[in-house]
Amino acid sequence: MTPIRLLIVDDHPIVRDGLVSLFDRDPDFTVLGEAGDGAEAIRQARALHPDVILMDLRMPGTDGLAATRELAADFRVLVLTTYDTDHHVLPAIEAGAAGYLLKDAPRDDLTRAVRAAARGEAVLAPSVAALLMSRVRKPPPGPLSARELEVLQLVADGATNREAAAKLFLTEATVKSHTLSIYSKLGVNDRASAVTEAFHRGLLTPRPGPSDRR
Repeated sequence: MTPIRLLIVDDHPIVRDGLVSLFDRDPDFTVLGEAGDGAEAIRQARALHPDVILMDLRMPGTDGLAATRELAADFRVLVLTTYDTDHHVLPAIEAGAAGYLLKDAPRDDLTRAVRAAARGEAVLAPSVAALLMSRVRKPPPGPLSARELEVLQLVADGATNREAAAKLFLTEATVKSHTLSIYSKLGVNDRASAVTEAFHRGLLTPRPGPSDRR
């Protein structure tokens, strides 16, 4: 049986050393190389042609997400990280990662996952699989209501909740409720992000400034 050829990518030398030691003890694997950032991972992958790339996400310079996006069309990239939130998982899966594992995975689970990835199978940590299932089952948020769009426009104009309430003849509590609903529907957590996302989606358009009205 030909050993599975690995490229290990992590910005912490001690983590790379531990992974190299783990796989070097198993005759089913051979470690072709190591990289400390995404740019070096891309260079090494192109030169070494590994069967599986174990990719950390958070690294200085070119991070693991950018490297995964660059390499996933030609290589099996298996994300190995400490983060299992949707903020990290979903972009990695969308970038083309063949799997997503956590660094606290037991040794046997990790080696099984690499074998599965080499066979072309998708591999997910249990917590990541549960997260993706919950996202699939959760109904998508509906569109913003006319009132929510009015509130959002006032937010974009810099109005406070009190000012928005006065302009719309609502209570501050009602405006706050609309604001929280807007956050939920846009998938954001604050006013600035809501406005940015609304412009990105075309829900808001820039208003002409004084110089534009001359």
